[in-house]
Amino acid sequence: MSQEQFAVRVQRQNDPSQAPYWHTFLLDYEPGLNVTSLLQRIAANPTTIDGAHVAPVAYESGCLEEVCGSCTMRINGRVRQACSALVDHLLKEDPSGIELRPMSQFPVVRDLFVDRYRLFRALEKLQCWVPVDSYDDMGSGPKQSAKQQEQNYPLSQCMSCGCCLDACPQYKEVTIERHKDESEEAFEERRDAELDRHFIGAAAMSQAVLMNSNPIGKVLATSRIEAMTAPGGIQNCGKAGNCQAVCPKEIPLMTSWGRANRSATIHYVKKFFDG
Repeated sequence: MSQEQFAVRVQRQNDPSQAPYWHTFLLDYEPGLNVTSLLQRIAANPTTIDGAHVAPVAYESGCLEEVCGSCTMRINGRVRQACSALVDHLLKEDPSGIELRPMSQFPVVRDLFVDRYRLFRALEKLQCWVPVDSYDDMGSGPKQSAKQQEQNYPLSQCMSCGCCLDACPQYKEVTIERHKDESEEAFEERRDAELDRHFIGAAAMSQAVLMNSNPIGKVLATSRIEAMTAPGGIQNCGKAGNCQAVCPKEIPLMTSWGRANRSATIHYVKKFFDG
């Protein structure tokens, strides 16, 4: 391998039921590449370092500019976005090459493509949206102070990428298989009920805090707090801080945890004295 080439090791998996395996590809160095570009070059010529012609690597991507959050994977051992992980920086971390693995806490669909349904289910469980009565033009909404805007804007940048969840020691993969002869509707109902009992993680929690801070969204604050403190809720957080350390948007997730715990404490104190 010359200085003008570098190796890319990819952990692959044909489907959820099969064991993972490795393929190594040798690529020509080009300045300014990101990991998504590497995967595109492998797809154009999927030939391993041993000369075997294989199927292109499956992965997920969308915006290519760190907005959609879909291209999350473990790159050189750290969970991050493929579109913003630059080859020049990665080769400085490890001159021997680049290693790509799927996220570790989500079921693998194929290769680097994982199923993030559990993340979106948590957003649904915590009602992470602003309710509206209609879509008629009813004029401007309630005003927010500059301080409130500054506090909440960083939370609005969450792209549901899953980095915070994959790095969390309390967040473990949950795989739920469909029973034989079980209808799709019955499976979905059982799956959601099972997922709702597991740890929600930082992504949904922080979005619930954001929604509870919204002048209109706070109408659902009580039900969100009840959901946040149900089994698998904010009480399961071990305060490791990994979520904030790996967040590509540098969202102050530990501050969000504090805000969530404070609102839950106030809620239950009031509930106690209200009988």
